[in-house]
Amino acid sequence: MSDFIVAIGLVLAIEGLIFAALPGAAKRLAANALETPDAALRVAGVVSAVLGVAIVWLVRG
Repeated sequence: MSDFIVAIGLVLAIEGLIFAALPGAAKRLAANALETPDAALRVAGVVSAVLGVAIVWLVRG
């Protein structure tokens, strides 16, 4: 469980750095996400989740 909490902390830290360093790009990215069809966002989310699990599995397994 502590690994999960650490992972959430890392996600928040990385997202925070992106918004702090590149706020304009972050706004454009969010605006583009609103215009992207739901199906494309869903596919991107599933691919990202699978890649994330695979990376964790390779590193921790």
